[in-house]
Amino acid sequence: MAKSSRKDLYSVILPTFNERQNLPIITWLLNRTFSEQKLDWELVIVDDGSPDGTQDVAKQLVKAYAPHVQLQPRTGKLGLGTAYVHGLKFAKGNYIIIMDADFSHHPKFIPQMIKKQRVGGYDIVTGTRYAGNGGVYGWDLKRKLTSKGANIFADTVLRPGVSDLTGSFRLYKRSVLEKLFESTDARGFTMQMALAVTAKAKGLSIGEVPISFVDRVYGDSKLGGEEIVEYAKGVLQLWWTT
Repeated sequence: MAKSSRKDLYSVILPTFNERQNLPIITWLLNRTFSEQKLDWELVIVDDGSPDGTQDVAKQLVKAYAPHVQLQPRTGKLGLGTAYVHGLKFAKGNYIIIMDADFSHHPKFIPQMIKKQRVGGYDIVTGTRYAGNGGVYGWDLKRKLTSKGANIFADTVLRPGVSDLTGSFRLYKRSVLEKLFESTDARGFTMQMALAVTAKAKGLSIGEVPISFVDRVYGDSKLGGEEIVEYAKGVLQLWWTT
């Protein structure tokens, strides 16, 4: 990959809740990935008051990887979507990467996403589990069917032209993400879908990079029955309003 121009800074916004074990490894992987590609980067950790000591670990990482890492904590578990909005306030980059802290999104795909954006000039590049050689690993059949079914349901109702609407591994132009946050009120588990649908409605370009999604290494999944119901309601609301 060609050397990054000076103006390009990639800010990774990483929401955390009880990720004490995962955070040091994902930070090391991010540092290695960006360093190998000679890309300017920063990591914005947004922790929602984790009781497991995640913030103590994050403070150590801020010192160890200075000046690339910053911690911007919140006082309680306020939700994934608002964590991205909060992190964006402190991010300095002209490109924003959002991803999970639990290794379900491996940093090794970031160079492919950046290359895709540069070559195609895309406003957004999203990692997809459901196109090309992308896939899901570590899930039981029930969860695979639930995820695939959710994407088929949303695709049928909304027809956004994106193969993985619920995916949360994405690269945005900063200006694009700021405008999308202003255009949608969705802040829960439906936020990723709402951002993609709104982007398509606005005529923004979205590129896709196949990724391997691996179930979390440490900790518990935060997806439950209430989130599935919220998702279904969100699809129908978007269908009604777009």
